[in-house]
Amino acid sequence: MLETGKREMERFSLELPAKISVVGEKEEASPIEATTTDICAGGAFFHTDRPLPVGTKMHFDLVLSLEDLKKLEGKRASIQIKGAVVRVSEEGMAISFDENYEISPLD
Repeated sequence: MLETGKREMERFSLELPAKISVVGEKEEASPIEATTTDICAGGAFFHTDRPLPVGTKMHFDLVLSLEDLKKLEGKRASIQIKGAVVRVSEEGMAISFDENYEISPLD
């Protein structure tokens, strides 16, 4: 049994740029620009001046250096993730990730 207030997954302070799009929204809609600050395997907090309402389903792309993950110099990866907003504050929004995601190498 987990103690109240204790997190299941280790969180990391990692600033990654993200482009967030609402699921089902027209492709022409401009994505929301955000930056992660607190991230784990199950979710992240995104700083943005355009937070979405709790329950909004979205997909987003994060781009990070594989050097950060495996110390492979000069290579990058794109991570495509779906999730939903679980909390909103003045600074941004917390998003819970779906379990399915895709990691693709970038040239």
